[in-house]
Amino acid sequence: AHRLITQVVVVGSRVIARAVVEAYRQASATSKYTQASIRGDSATANNIASSGLTLDEACKILNVPHPKVGETDMKNVMERFKRLFDVNEPSKGGSFYLQSKILRARERIELEFREIEEQAQTQKEMKEGWKPPKMYKPR
Repeated sequence: AHRLITQVVVVGSRVIARAVVEAYRQASATSKYTQASIRGDSATANNIASSGLTLDEACKILNVPHPKVGETDMKNVMERFKRLFDVNEPSKGGSFYLQSKILRARERIELEFREIEEQAQTQKEMKEGWKPPKMYKPR
């Protein structure tokens, strides 16, 4: 009987410890996001955008390389997203929670791609100089 009680106490304490650690991580992420928003630091705020997912977490969820490390193809990201999203369809026995995490991961990676593309466009304009758009005159 004492073995059973000991096992219950040990397993219970493990569950509680994991819950406390996870709650601390979430509170820490929320705190960082709030502080970044107050300071107006958009880079840090965007790093934790989309429901608290970091870019690393989003890449792990979709199993794609980090955009800054390698040339991650958006086509590959969308293929992984569609496959995982369909596999986790609740009507097919999947998990709505996992489906929503997959969606948030895709949104987070898309946000990063937009920022990279904007930076590339800015760098290109700075190298070449700004060219006004062509104006067409009606005949």
